[in-house]
Amino acid sequence: MKWLACELHTHTLHSDGVQTLEELAAGAAQLGFDAIALTDHNTMSGLAGKDSIASQYGLMILSGMEWTTFYGHMVTIGLSEYADWRRADRSMIDEGIQAVHRLGGIAGLAHPFRIGSPACTGCFWEYELRDWSVVDYIEVWSGTFASIRTNNRRAYTLWTDKLNEGLRISATSGRDWHAQSDTDEPLSVTYLGIPEGELPTEERLINALREGRAAVTMGPLLSLTVSLGGQSFGLGSVIPSPRLADDQGEVQAHITIDFSVRLGLWSLPEQNFKLVLCSDLGMELEMEVTRSGGSADDPLCLDGLPVLSGSRKWLRAELWGMVREVHALIAFTNPVYFE
Repeated sequence: MKWLACELHTHTLHSDGVQTLEELAAGAAQLGFDAIALTDHNTMSGLAGKDSIASQYGLMILSGMEWTTFYGHMVTIGLSEYADWRRADRSMIDEGIQAVHRLGGIAGLAHPFRIGSPACTGCFWEYELRDWSVVDYIEVWSGTFASIRTNNRRAYTLWTDKLNEGLRISATSGRDWHAQSDTDEPLSVTYLGIPEGELPTEERLINALREGRAAVTMGPLLSLTVSLGGQSFGLGSVIPSPRLADDQGEVQAHITIDFSVRLGLWSLPEQNFKLVLCSDLGMELEMEVTRSGGSADDPLCLDGLPVLSGSRKWLRAELWGMVREVHALIAFTNPVYFE
C-alpha cells in the first residue's frame, strides 16, 4: 500500500481564511503533505486554477466544500459540482448527504463537539441524523495538538460508539487551516492508502477514505493488517464470516510503525511507546514498543500478534506515548472489519 499524507480541512480568503490557494499549497508542500482538500465555507470558488497550482507545488488539491449552517458543519470532498447546502434542514441532513453522494463526493462531520453558538455559529453538531450509515467519516481530531482536546476526545468516543453499533464510518483529522501562521504545536496528518503501482488521483484518494484505508498520526505512520487462513486484510477490509470458521486457523495482527514519514517535520522524545489493539470487545492487546536505534528508514514491524478468539465487529491499532510532557494518543488506524 502507498500512503499519502493529506490535510483534509482548509480555507482560503474565499471564505474566512486569510490565505490564497497558492499560499496554502506552498505551506502544505513545506509541511510534507502529498494532498490537501480545499473546503471553504459554502463555496467552491477558491478552487479556480487548482490544477496549475497543484502542479507548481507538487501536490494534489482535492475539490471540497464545508457546509456551514446553524446546525452543524459538514465537510464534503470529491464533489464534481456545487451541492446546494441551503436545502439542508435540521431533520433532513440525510438528504443533503445523499445529494453529495450523487455528485461523487463524500461527507463527514466536522469538529462535531466544538463549542457552538455564539462563539462559533453551528460548530457544534445538532443535525438529527435518521440514518448514520450515510455518513462517510467523522473528523475526530480537529486543530493542532488535537488528541488532548476535550472536544476531540468526545468525537473519538462518538466514532467508537458508532463502530460498536456495527457502522463502518471512517475517521480523519483536520487542522481547519485558515492562515499561514507558525505553530510549534504538533500537527496531525491523515494518511490515505492506494494500492502500490496505481497513480494517485483524486478519485482514488476519495475512494480510499470512503473505504476506510486511512490512518491518523501526530508522528509515525501506524498501519495494521489482519491475517487469517493464509490471507491478509488491510485497513477498511471486511473479513467475511466464513473465513472465521475454526478450521481457518488463528487470527493474527501485523503492525508496522514507520518513523521515516515526513522526516524532520515532527519530533517525539525517545521513549517506550504503548501499542494497543482494541475492538468492540474492548482492549485485546497492550504491549510496550521501543523505536529501534537503527536507521529511521527502517519501520518497526510487529508480526503475528495473537488476537482474542470470539466474534467481533472491528479491530484497530492505537499508539500512545509522551508528547510535550503529556501522555497522549499519538496515532491510530481505521479498523479492519469482521462480518
